[in-house]
Amino acid sequence: MHDNVSTAVSIPVLMVEGDTIPEVWEKAVILCWEKGCPMRTEYDRETDPPSRDCSMIMVIRKPMAEPRIHRAFPGGLEDLEIYRQEVVDGIHDHWIDPEHGKWSYTYHQRLFSYDYAGEKINQIEYALSKLSQATYTRRAQAITWNVKLDPTVTDPPCLQRLWWRITQNDSELILHMNAHWRSRDAYKAAFMNLFALTNLMHRIAGQLSERLGQPVKVGRYAEFIDSFHIYGSYFKEFQGFLNTVKKRRFEDRVWETKFAEPFFEEARKKLSHDA
Repeated sequence: MHDNVSTAVSIPVLMVEGDTIPEVWEKAVILCWEKGCPMRTEYDRETDPPSRDCSMIMVIRKPMAEPRIHRAFPGGLEDLEIYRQEVVDGIHDHWIDPEHGKWSYTYHQRLFSYDYAGEKINQIEYALSKLSQATYTRRAQAITWNVKLDPTVTDPPCLQRLWWRITQNDSELILHMNAHWRSRDAYKAAFMNLFALTNLMHRIAGQLSERLGQPVKVGRYAEFIDSFHIYGSYFKEFQGFLNTVKKRRFEDRVWETKFAEPFFEEARKKLSHDA
């Protein structure tokens, strides 16, 4: 008699932890590459090899600490600032128009103006209010998934939920934030996501400081990702990232925000001209 245990390849559950965004992102991507299991995706071409896939937990102990930028993230510094404003400020919410083949959502729209039966709900305001009333509440959260719309669209939200809680160390208040993802492109999307969401966390901490009348510091940031993957379609490109990590010291693989600020300013100018 045999135990009813599957011999199929298991999806590994992996974890990385560190102080800064680039440190943790780099560790997570490499760990997924080394220990992720082969999985097909709905975006594969017939000639693409399977992706590397895992469930991932990332913990960033000091999300606002420098250096905050990894030089090898796929994208430009102007793109990074534009994406930050998209998530934090909603600069692309006006692009939402699924009936005419345009975007069906932005994260900002789902967090700040969630459409529930025709009513626009600001979930971030709810979280701020709840935390201001009881800093230790477990109910300060915001979701993105729309159960009516998202199961049928071609590109549903990857981010599913944000959750906040405040701890107290003597008289010091510290905000912690969790992000829950159903799916995540480890190499091409995760870094920009991390950068933008930790900036949102920083802003929320500042708003809580104003409401509570005392400083609220940014604490640890954690992510829980169901499918953290590296697509087979860009394995050759990904080798360049691995070579960079192998050949350069960590100090030469990162930038502090002050280096990127002139590029961020150029992005702001472009956005102001487009407004």
